[in-house]
Formats: sequence, structure tokens, C-alpha cells
Amino acid sequence: MNVTANVSSRINLMRIVLISGIVFVHIPFDTDSSPFHGAYGLFDWLRVFLRDSLFRVGVPCLSAISGYLLFRHGSTSLDYGKTVRRKAKTVLLPFLLWNSVFFLFVLILQNRGIGDGYIPNLTSASPRMLATLLFAVEGTPIDLPLYFLRDLFVCILLSPLLAMLIRRYPLPTLVCLLLLAALPVSLGIVLRNSILFSFSFGIYLSLHRIDLTIIDRYAVPVASAFLILAVLLASACYMTGPELPAWLEFSRDLMVLAGIPGFWALSAILIKSRLARRLAETGSLSFWIFCAHYPLLFCLFVLWNRSGEDLYPVFYLLAAAITLTVLPLTNGLARSALPSFYNLLTGSRMRPSAGVLTANGRQTTSE
Repeated sequence: MNVTANVSSRINLMRIVLISGIVFVHIPFDTDSSPFHGAYGLFDWLRVFLRDSLFRVGVPCLSAISGYLLFRHGSTSLDYGKTVRRKAKTVLLPFLLWNSVFFLFVLILQNRGIGDGYIPNLTSASPRMLATLLFAVEGTPIDLPLYFLRDLFVCILLSPLLAMLIRRYPLPTLVCLLLLAALPVSLGIVLRNSILFSFSFGIYLSLHRIDLTIIDRYAVPVASAFLILAVLLASACYMTGPELPAWLEFSRDLMVLAGIPGFWALSAILIKSRLARRLAETGSLSFWIFCAHYPLLFCLFVLWNRSGEDLYPVFYLLAAAITLTVLPLTNGLARSALPSFYNLLTGSRMRPSAGVLTANGRQTTSE
């Protein structure tokens, strides 16, 4: 596998692994089933490890990938108008479609007295709250993970300014954005400052032509250090949560950003396996899982609570297994039966898989 093909495959591998991991971040629980009660011992610690430590790096890693791919041909080749129009189709439109459909679904359920308490009551919400739940104006949308698409589109709108600053003043720009990501400061333009930093970091890697494989020779120690940090962070959160002290919040935010090189080092190790290379060829499946997993988890949690069962570990394992089984199946069915509609929902991501070379021998990677 040549360097370009290796990087392309690893980017696609990180997408599917991280987005599958984000499923564990969003498996719902209530006050009685909080992992910080410690009712299930090691199992609860594992929930904190997956939710509050290991896979919290998912969104920063994904935004770094987006920034890198946007400028992989240099800033001079970027047609801003064309890029914004294309990203409106591949990022903004799927956000609006998925979020609006889930909004209507929840509204129908709540009108029938189902699902109350899990999501804000839409029938009594103020116009301001409804605007936020629909369009993520001031906070997270009703399909919570889609805040990433909202912030990503904002970063794309800001990309010429970010590229100029990073080209001329790379270190001061990144340090400033890193501090904003780690400190509880609201900029008012993005919902998560960490996305702005990691997107800009991806731009830096592209514009300054950083060799992404330079870390490969240190992949084992870097990946090991990241996993050890994740274990230590999870243990600290488990012992002090759910309300974390300020120093731990700060450490968690910095550690989340450290996941960018950490997971990239892990990808260098994992891509050597046949299973990882097959996962890297799943194409638009990762985007489908990202957009659809939260509504499915919501439905499963509503059904679970109506069943009267109270052994939460059973729900947790079933929810993860069902989500990571059903969504690949529905992805394949939708792609085959309704290709045009599927293309709308996935932002025109029906493209050749990561392992396919174009006619001129270059590796392709969808953005």
C-alpha cells in the first residue's frame, strides 16, 4: 500500500471506528442508571471510559480530518463559492433533513404522551427553544450529535480566514484556539470550541504539508500513552463525577484534543489487519450511523422504560448491539432501494470506497 493509499484508508478507518464509538457516548441513561452511582462496579467504570474518555475524542478527530481534506490541494485551489455550495449539500442539507424528521417524530410521540422526560417538551417549548432544537441556533439540536455538522459548516464558512491565519501565524493561531477549546469561553459562533481548534489543526497539517506518516515509527508508544491517559481520565471521572472539578474538566478537554495524534497512531497499528482494511471500505455507512444512531437509541430507551425492566446493563448491551447491527442493514437497504433519497440523506456520499484507485492511479477519499 503506497503512502497516499495508506493515509486515505486510515482516514476512512478512523471515521467508521470513531463514529461507532460515538454510539457508546450517546447510549441514554437516567438518574437511577447513572454510571457514577457505581451500582455495577467495573461495568460502570467501562461506561465512563467509553463515554467520557476514549470516544469523546471522536468529534475533534473528525473535524481535524475535515479541515485536512478541505485544503489537501492547497489554499489557492479552493473556490470558496463552489466549496460553500457543495458543503451546503453534503453537510448542511443532511443536518436539516435528519434533524427535522426526528423533530417531527418526537412531536408526534409527545402528543401521544410517549417519550416525555427524555427530550424537552416540544408542545410547551418557547419559539426560541424550538428554533434551537430545529436549527441549533444557540445550543444543540434535537438530534444531539448533529451539532457537529452545524459547527463543521460554520468552520467551512470561516475557512479562508482560518487558512490565512494558519499560513501566516500558525503557532499563535493554534495556541489561541487551543486555549479557547480548553477554557469555558463561549465564542457564540460554534457550539464546541474544540471543533474550531481541531478543524484548524487539520488545515495546518494540509497547508504546511506535514507528513502524516511521520508518527508511524512511534505508533506503539504514542497509542499506548493515549490509552493510558484515557484509563487515568476515566478513573478520575468515575471517582469524582458526575460533577467534575474545574481542574478535571480542563484536563479532560486537553486530553480529548490529545486524541487526535493518539487515534492516528492507533490507526497505523489497526490498518495492518484485514478486518480494519474492510472497515475502511464501508464508505457512506459511517455517515449513516452518525446521523441515525441517536434517534434509534432514543426509541430503544423509550421502549426499555415502558417494559418495566430495571437491569440497566442488559439495556446498554442490547442498545449497542442493536444499533450497530440494524444501522448497517438499513444503510444497505436504503442505498439499494432508494438511491436518490439515500444520496440526499448522506450528502451525496455514494462514491467509490477507500480502496479504489482512480484511472490515473490516485487514491480517492470522500470529504
